[in-house]
Amino acid sequence: MMFSKETYINRRNKLKSDVKSGILLFLGNDESGMNYADNTYHYRQDSTFLYFFGSDYAGLNAIIDIDENREIIFGDELTIDDIVWMGTQPTIKEKSEAVGIKETAPQSELKTYLEKALTKGQRVHHLPSYRPEHQIKLQSLLNVHPNISVKNASSEFIQAVVNQRNYKSAEEIIQIEEAVNITAEMHLAAMRMARPGMKEYEIAAKVQEIAISMGGQPSFPTIATINGQTLHNHYHGNTLKSGDMVLLDCGAENGMHYSGDMSSTFPVDKTFTTRQKEIYEIALNAHNAAIAKLQPGTKFKDVHLTACRTVAEGMKQMGFMKGNVEDAVQQGAHALFFQCGTGHMMGMDVHDMENLGEVCVGYNGEAKSTLFGLKSLRLGRELEPGFVLTIEPGIYFIPELIDMWKAEKRFEEFINYNKVEQYKDFGGIRNEEDFLITPDGARLLGKPIPKSIADVERERI
Repeated sequence: MMFSKETYINRRNKLKSDVKSGILLFLGNDESGMNYADNTYHYRQDSTFLYFFGSDYAGLNAIIDIDENREIIFGDELTIDDIVWMGTQPTIKEKSEAVGIKETAPQSELKTYLEKALTKGQRVHHLPSYRPEHQIKLQSLLNVHPNISVKNASSEFIQAVVNQRNYKSAEEIIQIEEAVNITAEMHLAAMRMARPGMKEYEIAAKVQEIAISMGGQPSFPTIATINGQTLHNHYHGNTLKSGDMVLLDCGAENGMHYSGDMSSTFPVDKTFTTRQKEIYEIALNAHNAAIAKLQPGTKFKDVHLTACRTVAEGMKQMGFMKGNVEDAVQQGAHALFFQCGTGHMMGMDVHDMENLGEVCVGYNGEAKSTLFGLKSLRLGRELEPGFVLTIEPGIYFIPELIDMWKAEKRFEEFINYNKVEQYKDFGGIRNEEDFLITPDGARLLGKPIPKSIADVERERI
């Protein structure tokens, strides 16, 4: 599954225009063994390779030689042994022609090509490595030691890729919405099936089944937990009990490798308890306040701080916090309850281009904050039409964090620890939706899932 040949040609032409000179090196992903070579993990091609070359096959690398105006895909044809076990595939030439590339060569010729280029004084640009085999390839091809492979990456190349992939085209939005719609079905199924006595892994299995049955894959490891205070909880062995809530954070990646990412929180019983409703409502108010701020020209950091203030105000009204809300947020006291960011970019990667660096992708080169809570905000830059992002504020009661801050007497002027102690067993709440920034505001992508208490409880009956 690919876009038209012209889409990939246009993408590469813009990239060449932006970088201007040198050789751009693209490392495709290889198969990766789980416990031996032939027992592999689910294959996933490198997203930047997919974006510019569209070829969803292992064992490929490519270059764009801007100076010589050459584009070459390097790969080895399947042997008869490969075909016996894997079946037939298009030839390297056929794969390349499908995206408008005429030149191909065996893998062994890549090193020779790059060595000649370096001898001529050409610069070879590469992106940061995130897989061990990429680091090994860079050492072999360019004599770049693994310890410096990220530092040695080309800032011009990174910026040029980010400046394309951050702005989603109309055809990309269609793909993202397909992934988000599958994601919505995953959440609806979980909301309807959860019952006391069930295991978390039954919910995780169901949502992953839906992703696969609708032509995709999970876009990241599923979070399906009664311990929602653990932000990235991938353990699924607990038994659901009456009085628990389930926090589900899952998404689908569609056949074109575009992602959806949504979260929902719902009771194991048919209705929320009064205590659960009170906290849920604060988190939902923060969610809606953040959505209301989405528009071009607004810094996402301000969207996040709006969510933070809403959480702090709600927690103050319930007696968890005290003092001046603005001062509390500015100093980071609210992060006892809201430790992460309000959202992140989304596209071919669920955290889009995180391998290229949050400072470049999410901050346009500006330095990130080092303040606890705010330092976890992956997106802070001014919003522009074409950006796709998530909105996902939450409220989390983390016992270990509460104990540490209380022992340190941290932010006693803002936090009522006696009240907080009564909720150490509460868990966590998060809702999450995906949005496109438009010229005049923002648009929810895909099918909405229940968010209000009444709508969630309606799905539970």
